[in-house]
Amino acid sequence: MQEGLSLAQVENFQRASRLTRERREEIRERAHRLQWKVLDALQARGLSEVHLLGSTGYGYGDTGRELLDQVYADLFGCQAALVRLQFVSGTHAIACGFFGNLRPGDELVSLSGEPYDTLSTVIGQKGQVPGSLVDWGVSYRQLELRAEGLDLEAIESFLRPRTKMVFLQRSRGYAWRSSLSIEQLGQAIERVRRVCPEAVVMVDNCYGELVEESEPTRVGADLVAGSLIKNLGGTLAATGGYLAGSSAAVEAAAYRLTAPGIGGEQGASLGFSRSMLQGLFQAPIVVGQALEGACWAACFLELEGFEVAPRWQDQRSDIVQAIRLGSPEAQAAFCRGVQRSGPVDSKATPEPWVQPGYRDPILMAGGTFIAGSSLEMSADCPVRPPYIAYLQGGISLGHVQLGVVRGLVSLQRILGSGAGYP
Repeated sequence: MQEGLSLAQVENFQRASRLTRERREEIRERAHRLQWKVLDALQARGLSEVHLLGSTGYGYGDTGRELLDQVYADLFGCQAALVRLQFVSGTHAIACGFFGNLRPGDELVSLSGEPYDTLSTVIGQKGQVPGSLVDWGVSYRQLELRAEGLDLEAIESFLRPRTKMVFLQRSRGYAWRSSLSIEQLGQAIERVRRVCPEAVVMVDNCYGELVEESEPTRVGADLVAGSLIKNLGGTLAATGGYLAGSSAAVEAAAYRLTAPGIGGEQGASLGFSRSMLQGLFQAPIVVGQALEGACWAACFLELEGFEVAPRWQDQRSDIVQAIRLGSPEAQAAFCRGVQRSGPVDSKATPEPWVQPGYRDPILMAGGTFIAGSSLEMSADCPVRPPYIAYLQGGISLGHVQLGVVRGLVSLQRILGSGAGYP
C-alpha cells in the first residue's frame, strides 16, 4: 500500500486515516441505513427468483423489469420510474427527459450554470448540432453559479412565467465547484414554484445517488435521471440508466426512449435483471466505500500540498473528488498510477481523446470490469486549464488508497522535469 512513499508520506498516509476516522464512520453508518432502506423496498415488493429471469424480444410482461421500476420509485419517494438497459448513458436518460417534456417554442433554464460537456451538446450550446434542443426550437438560458453555490436570491427574478423546464445539475461534473446538496436543491425548487408552479423541475442526479439520506424527488423535483454504471448499479449493472419522478414526466420521457404510445411497456431485460437488482442492493455500501475513499484521499493529498475540492471535512453530495494538478503532464502521470491500480488492463497507458459530445480531449484511467464504470474507481481529466483530475468511485477504501498512492508516486517521477507540479 505504501510502495514508493517516503517516510514523511507514510506518516501523512497514517495521519489522514486518523484525521478522517470520525467522518468516515459517519459515512459508513449512513451507508448501512441506506442499505436497510433498499432491502425494505425489495422485500416490500416481494422480490423472488422469477423476477431475476429476464425477457427477450419486445419484453412484454417482464415482471422483473416492472418490479425494478417500482423499487426505484419507492426509494425516490415518487410516482414512477423507468430503469432500462436501453439507456446508453446518463446523458441519454437526461436527453429523453428533455425531449419528452419540452416542445418547440418552450424555454429551458439551467439554475446551475453551464451543464456537463455532453449535456451542453444536447442543449445546443456548442454550435449547431443537428437534433439538439436549440435546433428543435427550444430556447435556453442559464443562471451562473456564485462562489458558494446556487444564486438562490436571483432565481425568482431570472425565471419567467413561460419557462417550461428548470434544470439543476447536482454533481460538479468537470468544474471546480461544489456539488449541490439536497437542502440547496430543495431551497431552489421552492423558489421556482413561486414563479413557475407548472414548470418541470429536472435534476441531473449522476454521481449523487445514495450519497445523502434523501434524493431530489423528495424535495420537489419532478424528474431525476442518472446512469447505472455510476452509483445505483453497484458495480454490477453492465449498462443502463434510469428516470424517476412524476408519472406524467416519466411517461413523456419513456415515449422518447421507445416510441409514442409504447413508452415503458417494451424493452427486454435480456437476463440483466439479476445484476441490476443485486447491484442496487449493494449500491449503498459501495457508494459508502467510495465516499470514505474520497474523504481520505482529500485529506492525504492536501497534506501532500495539493489543492482539492471538496476538502475532507466538507459534507458531500456526490462521489467525485477533484484534485488540481496544474499541467497535462501531471494529469497523465496521475492517471497512469490509477490505471495501474485497476484489476483490468492495469498495464495499459491512458491516452487523451476527444469523445463524442466533449469539446476537449479527455484522459480517462479506469481498469474496471464494467467499461467506463465510475463507481469501481476511475480518474477523468479534461485536458484543459487548470488541469484537474476528477477521482471517482472505489469499491473499497483500500482500493482507493492504493490508487491515490500509485497516482502520487507516478506523479513524483516527473518532478525532475519541472512539469507542472502544484
